[in-house]
Amino acid sequence: MFSAHLRNILAYILLAMFLMPGASAQEISAVADSLAIPDGTPIKLRLGESVSSAHAHPGDNLDFVVVKDVNVGGFTVIPAGSVARGSVTGVKHKRFLGIGGNVSLKLDSVELVNGDSVALRAYLNVKGRSRTKLMAAAMLATGLIFLPATPVFLLTRGHDGTVVKSTEITAQIDGTDSIPTAGLQPSRENPSELGLMMDYLPPRVFSGEGREGDMVNLVLVGQQDDVQKAFQRGGWVKTDKWTPLFVWHLMLHGTSDALLPMARFYLFGRVQDYSYALPDPGAIVSRRHHLRIWKTDYKIDGTPIWAGAATHDVAIQIAKGGHLINHRIDPAVDTERDFVGTNLTGASSVDRQEYVHGVDPVFQAQTAGGEAYHSDSRILLLDLHSVSSAKTGAAVQSSAVVRATVLPVPAPAESFQNNQTRPF
Repeated sequence: MFSAHLRNILAYILLAMFLMPGASAQEISAVADSLAIPDGTPIKLRLGESVSSAHAHPGDNLDFVVVKDVNVGGFTVIPAGSVARGSVTGVKHKRFLGIGGNVSLKLDSVELVNGDSVALRAYLNVKGRSRTKLMAAAMLATGLIFLPATPVFLLTRGHDGTVVKSTEITAQIDGTDSIPTAGLQPSRENPSELGLMMDYLPPRVFSGEGREGDMVNLVLVGQQDDVQKAFQRGGWVKTDKWTPLFVWHLMLHGTSDALLPMARFYLFGRVQDYSYALPDPGAIVSRRHHLRIWKTDYKIDGTPIWAGAATHDVAIQIAKGGHLINHRIDPAVDTERDFVGTNLTGASSVDRQEYVHGVDPVFQAQTAGGEAYHSDSRILLLDLHSVSSAKTGAAVQSSAVVRATVLPVPAPAESFQNNQTRPF
């Protein structure tokens, strides 16, 4: 009897051992069949077109471009380049008393890699600059001369609210969702940050009204301190912040002011982080080398990447492109691009350099003020960070750039890209 009981126990044990692997396989299969996308998963997007309170209407549809892969659980669920949908939710036009316009946007949805759509949440509200202070100053000045004319300035309107193309916004997945794992591609391991940036780098900067202008023709690699010291060694100066009262600035500082402000331009929806100028000593106001740079969210070996637009002011012109006072630039913008490289190299600030290409080449274009210029479409990359590191005894050999010694030496972009191999 004991033997029969023992046989039953052994049978149960064998049955359990037989069934357990099957149950485990079923559980694994159930997990692998779908992948949960958590609520709040961030998605980095850029606006695909400028939106202004002067022309937009509530309900207008908008397109945004995903600029970084969205990876979950080792898989890419939303690849860079995907299009997200949004809409205009509110518009207020510019008004009297110097009040600016207002435009509001929201994100609606984005497509997953399998074609399904998921809801997004993100909102953006942009107000146009007011002219209240300018209106008050004009009323005060007019009142001192001819008081009855003063009320006319109450009709002054503010600026339109404009969200410029390339404005960045981070949206979140609205609610937990899931996607079948069948057909999903593993996320890329250690993708090139520079390659990712160049894939979606806007080819030109924008005015506050959303007009495309100067070409983005420089990429700098360096910490903030590296960038500032490099231009300082090259003899460049940081210009004063822009003020609409340009004439007042000239009256206060005169035409010999090397810190003469630059107009504000936009990239990624932001005004330039730094404006640098190298004035002509004989004609500071009318002629100067100058550039604007923006810090990006990308890095090479932990070092920030900056994008810049350089042009050479050669003269002052009046009533061009709707502006009372405007600079005329040298239309051969490549000359200025290479001048910046040569200047910084001569000041021992450049460790490595390379010419690269953006996705959208610029050969013929116009400034925001309507001036024509031309280019070979190449962008000059200057590595600044190793110079400062070497001087402090901590040289870092970046694998991201190729050594070059003099400018201009048009190295083919392919050589740079070969050093930026990205697994797909």
